[in-house]
Amino acid sequence: MPSSSFAHKKSLGQNFLINPEVLRRSLEAGEIDTDDVVLEIGPGQGALTRSLLSSPCRFVHAVEIDERLAEWLSPLTREYHERFLLTWGDALHCDLTGLSPVPTKVLANIPYTITTELIWKILIELAPLGLRRLILLVQKEAAERLRADVGTKDRGPLGVTLEMMGTTVPVMDVSPGSFSPPPKVWSQLLRVKITEERTLAADPKWRRLLASAFAQRRKKLVNNLLRAGFQRELIETALSVAGIDSAARAEELTCAQ
Repeated sequence: MPSSSFAHKKSLGQNFLINPEVLRRSLEAGEIDTDDVVLEIGPGQGALTRSLLSSPCRFVHAVEIDERLAEWLSPLTREYHERFLLTWGDALHCDLTGLSPVPTKVLANIPYTITTELIWKILIELAPLGLRRLILLVQKEAAERLRADVGTKDRGPLGVTLEMMGTTVPVMDVSPGSFSPPPKVWSQLLRVKITEERTLAADPKWRRLLASAFAQRRKKLVNNLLRAGFQRELIETALSVAGIDSAARAEELTCAQ
């Protein structure tokens, strides 16, 4: 449990998980086996880290930005030196492709302010290398956006990409009291399985297409693509082949379209 003397930094989104049931469900959702190399982002004071190191996994990486947490994490590096590597730094700026052995699964309690950016980074850098699963604890509102259905206002580029690459399902809702200090909103534990299109997120053409299509949600897909520099003839041909109405908006398209 977090020390009462530790001063949490709001700027880092430090809400440490203290609910053992959520820890248990996270590990259960991860289905950790002896072949797995797990990356934990934001280990905090090591509650989940200790559980991972007690699991059958082959190796654990942890990336933590706040070196004040060395009091809790450094002892783990000594105790489990053969299968645990702690990297101090900002996960948004670390070279995840340089982690060795390469992570097959990611477990992360992600601050709200970097949720989208960090998930994109994980998909771009690790999915092509063999990442199979992500267990993500995010604010419930963000989780609902990632799973938004076709035709809803919350549907967006990252959610579409996750749908193309596999499945994203909720594991459980998590109350504010499961954290120290408690946030003001509920969170949700998500399980993301990557089963196909492993290089899709890393494709700059795909990301440009989505960014352009969703640039102004109130505008038609055609107009957004024109503003992004796509040729009208190309757009009209593509829509016709895909059977998409020329008046459609991006959030109305299925992944197949």
